[in-house]
Amino acid sequence: MRPLVLPTLAFLLTTVCAAQLRPGFDQAEYLELLRVYATQGDTVVGDNRLPPPERFTLTWRSPVVGLDNRWDLYTDGRGTAAVVVRGTTGALTSWMENFYAVLVPAQGSLDLDGDGPFRYVLSDDPRACVHLGWLIGLGHLQRSILPKLDSLHAAGTRQVLITGHSQGGAIAYLLTAHLWHLRDTGRLPGDLQFKTYCSAAPKPGNLPFAYGYEATCGQGWAVNVVNSADWVPEVPMTVQTVDDFSPVNPFKDARKAIRKLPFPQDIALGRMYGKLDRSTRRARRRLHRVLGRTLGKLAARAMPGYTAPTMPEGAHFVRTGPTVVLRPDAAYRAQRPDDPKRVFMHHMLGPYYDLALRLAPATDVP
Repeated sequence: MRPLVLPTLAFLLTTVCAAQLRPGFDQAEYLELLRVYATQGDTVVGDNRLPPPERFTLTWRSPVVGLDNRWDLYTDGRGTAAVVVRGTTGALTSWMENFYAVLVPAQGSLDLDGDGPFRYVLSDDPRACVHLGWLIGLGHLQRSILPKLDSLHAAGTRQVLITGHSQGGAIAYLLTAHLWHLRDTGRLPGDLQFKTYCSAAPKPGNLPFAYGYEATCGQGWAVNVVNSADWVPEVPMTVQTVDDFSPVNPFKDARKAIRKLPFPQDIALGRMYGKLDRSTRRARRRLHRVLGRTLGKLAARAMPGYTAPTMPEGAHFVRTGPTVVLRPDAAYRAQRPDDPKRVFMHHMLGPYYDLALRLAPATDVP
């Protein structure tokens, strides 16, 4: 029996180590998650055909909820699960969720359908705000995600990957912040380890949210992967005003300093400052009128019982999370030259998969 001991121990050690998540971008891990995501098959069509998953198998698929939101549960049979959030579909309501691009506080509650409020804390900074449309998506999806995580933990799962591409990546940001808070407050077991890959994701919130997310999920446990030729990570449209500055930023109260200047400098600089300040505030009001009030009415029609929250005046969205940039080279550009008629050509899974294949096997992300 002794000759079998060492091989058996080696096999067990290899199996255990293979199931352990490690911080930082892992090329093989990301490629597998793209293959998993490609099996959803009903997101926006395009260059999404990838090889089948090698490690994970589909365990459960959620019903469609909210504004055409859905998620899949994958497991590898070795103690690791993957929560895979679907991206934008061809449904009008799915696009409505994207364009409901106003900021609301990252702490609070949301009445989604009259069936009790969705209470959330996505940041400990009271100035942090997030995208309302994707917050609605999170609110609906977490109702089935949390019971599944409880069941997985009871069955022995301790490692959970969170991922999504495009809209799915945006919701994955908020889901990650939500789950980390629930784990920290005891709603979820403390030994659950989360690791997130947001792929091709748009900007999920403002700068205070980004700071909090990066501080909380840092040390390589959350990664943002973008193709620099892809325009989707550039959106939503954003407007920064002096209201978005920190309280000690001198530009926030520049008028006080300008008034102390001698004549005629005070008049000239005051007019210049006023033009800049008024134009950004005007642009922000227009965004709120179109993307907030108008889209809010449409969302209420699509979700009976939904009550639009009070929206603070803010529209400054920023890129969030430690980022791995996939930069197209000459070979990529020759294969996929820019074509204004194919606006999603750089956003599909195929380009991301090809560029990720060219990366080093492992990339450290702080």
